[in-house]
Amino acid sequence: MKYTYLGRTGVKVSQLCLGCMSYGSPEWRPWIHDEAASAPFFKRAIEAGINFFDTADMYSLGASEEVTGKWLSEYGNLDEIVIGTKVYFPMNDRPNMGGLSRKHIQQACEDSLRRLGVDTIDLYQIHRLDPDTPMDEMLAALDQLVTQGKVRYIGASSMFAWQFQRLLSLSEQSGWARFVSMQNHYNLVYREEEREMMPLCEDQGIAVTPWSPLARGMLAGTRTKLGDSSTSRSSSDGLDQILYDQPSDWDVVDAVKKVAAERGEPPARIALAWLMSKPAVTAPIVGATKLKHLDDAIEAVKIELSDEEVAILEAPYKPHPVKGMAAPKT
Repeated sequence: MKYTYLGRTGVKVSQLCLGCMSYGSPEWRPWIHDEAASAPFFKRAIEAGINFFDTADMYSLGASEEVTGKWLSEYGNLDEIVIGTKVYFPMNDRPNMGGLSRKHIQQACEDSLRRLGVDTIDLYQIHRLDPDTPMDEMLAALDQLVTQGKVRYIGASSMFAWQFQRLLSLSEQSGWARFVSMQNHYNLVYREEEREMMPLCEDQGIAVTPWSPLARGMLAGTRTKLGDSSTSRSSSDGLDQILYDQPSDWDVVDAVKKVAAERGEPPARIALAWLMSKPAVTAPIVGATKLKHLDDAIEAVKIELSDEEVAILEAPYKPHPVKGMAAPKT
């Protein structure tokens, strides 16, 4: 496994992050692995040298954090591991159970600490930007968690670049803890982040940890259309047709398959290798419901694409409307 720094921090993370949304409770989504079925994925990841894991309080309504904390404690050394979790989405429909108010951030952090079984969260991320909470209230609350030692670093997720720059500026002006990472929507099928967010992150030393690196399975080469029901995940995925609905998206998939065939590699490895070739990208967040998917991601770290191969992969891309910023319905 290869390692790199988490943005401008002195913390080293693997160049692959295991996304833990797939582990928790199948009562939340039918394709989720329960605690027992999740264990082999954490074991394999630790054995491969992965030390970066991402979850969120809303995944399986807390069960993902519980499973993540249990198996990382069982198979790994928490002193070496970097655990990221997220706050924003409502845990139920009662008042103050979501958003980024000071009240909710403080309570959600306490709940995440308990479920993960840790004293400090390595990377506490806002899952989306809350339009109903002033930025300074949110930033002050996050800074207080860092000062109290409950959180080591803070990170952000999908938003517009101007919003992220405003947050960075407010933190600097007020002497508050600064965001060290951006978890954004970025892959070969959706590259709109290259216009503003990626250059901003590279300039500011922000770690980029893209979500949906395989575009809901499109770039793995296993899906022939969106909205299919070939797997329990695809049959219950309402986001695929929202995020990826252009005919040219499939031209990108064909290019991935072409390079993969010439190399004798699975398409998923090529798509992930492309992401990891980007200077601003720290670690794509890869989800896995089959061990083969995890193995492909681990092998992708070893692949170095040529300039010609990168050109072939990028040539079919057509601009998209901006997608992935708004909070998806859960």
